[in-house]
Amino acid sequence: MGRSYFVDEAVEEYLVGIQTAPGSCVTGLLAGQSSPQRDFVVLAVQTPHRESEGQPKASRGVSPLDDIDVEWVTEHAKQVSRMLPGGLCILGLFLVTPPELSKDAQNALKRLIFAMDKYITKGRLWELSEEDVTDQVTLHICSKTKKTVCKTFDVKDPKSSAKPADWKYQTGVSSSWPMLSCSVAVDVQIPMTGSSSDITDKCMKDGLRRWAKQIEAACCLINGRHALDDSELVSGQKKNPKTTHRQTLPARIFVSDAELDERSSALVQLCSGSVKVRGVVHCRAYIHNNKPKARHAAQAIKRDIINTVCSRVEMFLEDLLINEGSHKGLCSGQQALPRRVFAPVPVSGLSVCDYMFPDESTADVAERLKEMLDCKTPEEDIDTSLEGNQLFSNVCGSEITESPSDDSSKHVFSEVQTENPKNQKAPQYYAGVAITAAVALLATATSLLYFNE
Repeated sequence: MGRSYFVDEAVEEYLVGIQTAPGSCVTGLLAGQSSPQRDFVVLAVQTPHRESEGQPKASRGVSPLDDIDVEWVTEHAKQVSRMLPGGLCILGLFLVTPPELSKDAQNALKRLIFAMDKYITKGRLWELSEEDVTDQVTLHICSKTKKTVCKTFDVKDPKSSAKPADWKYQTGVSSSWPMLSCSVAVDVQIPMTGSSSDITDKCMKDGLRRWAKQIEAACCLINGRHALDDSELVSGQKKNPKTTHRQTLPARIFVSDAELDERSSALVQLCSGSVKVRGVVHCRAYIHNNKPKARHAAQAIKRDIINTVCSRVEMFLEDLLINEGSHKGLCSGQQALPRRVFAPVPVSGLSVCDYMFPDESTADVAERLKEMLDCKTPEEDIDTSLEGNQLFSNVCGSEITESPSDDSSKHVFSEVQTENPKNQKAPQYYAGVAITAAVALLATATSLLYFNE
């Protein structure tokens, strides 16, 4: 028996409304939430037209399927995946073709789905669990009859063949999903062993990967309860399909230095400089209301913490590379990372996010939402209040940072969150040093990347 996809009726309306030129194809993304029992599709968005310099590219083959820009489809998927909060992800792709191309559509979809998954998971810093679903959905739509064919591929198996799946439309699929919310104080120091772009990327990724392991192993409280087991996320309440009320559940994250595997070792590393990633970030996650388990909710909010920090660092390095041609400007002092803002998705009631650089405005965010998600968002609906203003400085100097060797630093918990940052500045709680491996950084320069203050 194949997987079942429960799809919001708003997605159906969007797919039916896609217009295609005669003899042409349209590709797009399907986003939602996956669970071991069933999957939920809450968003569909077609691939935007690629802006190209000069004359349009000539056709590369005898079929419109040969002209699908795989690179652009996968890049669009990466950009959209950054805009999805915790609990939501890219579930697959859809392809609209004329009737005469229906037989070849599945081969094109298989090629696209494997390329997309490889590209958007390349820089992922959290590990898949045994319960994570590796099936990706493909939906072929005939432009004339609107008939759909739904199949899945196991993207972790290159030899995977297409399996049939059920595609069922429902009203208000995500209207009552609980939302988890927390703010996390981040303070990560990353040693840099060189200034070239490749070395910088590797050092940043290695440093963030160590931090991500701490977050994955952290203790999570949801609504004051330890979210560790298979207990229901919201106990004592019965599911009512007619309700549209969405609960907001506060989450708290506690990091312990006793949870890292390398706790018994110490490392002294000679480096040319170091980068500190510091500030408070707002995180949120949505969880389906089909008897969700507490540990799955904790996993969703933790992954959002990791994703939003890593996405911003990645975007900052990309921007630096584009504007300056290298990453040499990274160690030029204190610089601002992009700020996370949220905007509602029409009909579903869920929110997506975007990232504002210091020189950008809500008009830039609204433009990106229109391009990437094909939805018009009034500027006044974009919530910029959850994270504070960015800090700027041009401070650069020598620094030697050592982890304390006193035994009192062992098994110390650090609380790295606040519950309601919207109305007041989020306080930061540090009960100790949340770093297990003692790292002595013999650095010549330290750069600070700030989220907010």
